[in-house]
Amino acid sequence: MDHLSFKTRSVNKASAEKAWVVVDASDNTLGRVASQIANILRGKHKPSFTPNSDCGDYVIVINADKLRVTGNKLTDKIYLRHTGYPGGQRSINLRDQKAKNSATVIEKAVKGMLQGNRLGAAQFRNLFVYAGAEHPHEAQQPTTVSLTNL
Repeated sequence: MDHLSFKTRSVNKASAEKAWVVVDASDNTLGRVASQIANILRGKHKPSFTPNSDCGDYVIVINADKLRVTGNKLTDKIYLRHTGYPGGQRSINLRDQKAKNSATVIEKAVKGMLQGNRLGAAQFRNLFVYAGAEHPHEAQQPTTVSLTNL
C-alpha cells in the first residue's frame, strides 16, 4: 500500500458533524462532570478532532440541581464578580449560588475549562444547562451519554 495515499483531513465549521448529547449530572461531582463536558464541547472525543475549529457536539445538561461537591466546597468556594463601580466587588459562596441558580455553577466550571478566545466562546454557546430533568431540545433527537465511558 502506498504510504502517501493517506491524507490528514482538517475539519472546519462547514464539514464538522455535530451531534446533540444529553448528560445527566445527578449524583456526579462538579469538576469531573465539567471536564468531560468541556471535552465533548471541544470535540476531543472524536477521531476527527481539529484544535483550531469548532468540531464538538452540542451538550444538554439536565439535573444540575442534583450535582454533588466534595469536602467543604459548599461554604469555602467563592464566586467573585465586580459591578464596575468603585467598591463593587460582590461574592457568593457555592451553596447560595446553587440555591439561586444551579445552572450557573456548571456553566462557570465548564467556561473555565475552555479556551479564552473566540473559539472557546463559540464552543461555550453549544452548552445548554437545565436544573430539572426536562429540556426543550427533543426535536434535535439527542442521544444520552453516560460520563463514565468517555
